[in-house]
Amino acid sequence: MTKRRRKKHRPEEIVAKLRDADAMLNAGKDLAAVLQALEISESTLDRWRAGHRRGAVVGGGMKCEEATRLKHLEDENKRLKTLVADLSLDNQMLKHLSEGNW
Repeated sequence: MTKRRRKKHRPEEIVAKLRDADAMLNAGKDLAAVLQALEISESTLDRWRAGHRRGAVVGGGMKCEEATRLKHLEDENKRLKTLVADLSLDNQMLKHLSEGNW
């Protein structure tokens, strides 16, 4: 049996699939049919809902632009944290060397 490769969804796709899921569920489709139509699992849908409804406008959810901007900011935050960690390590090494403890 071969493993199915995971698909990486862009923020715009996630927001669109969340809207489609809500529309289908409100139209009376059952959850299994919605999940099959969107080609995602129930846990994925739940995770997306939790992540993209945080800080959302009442009743509207996030817009594509907001989701894209959030993803961009999270990536930049991760990059900046890595830079700070590297600089802190360099600073600590320089202090250690200047004390003559090597």
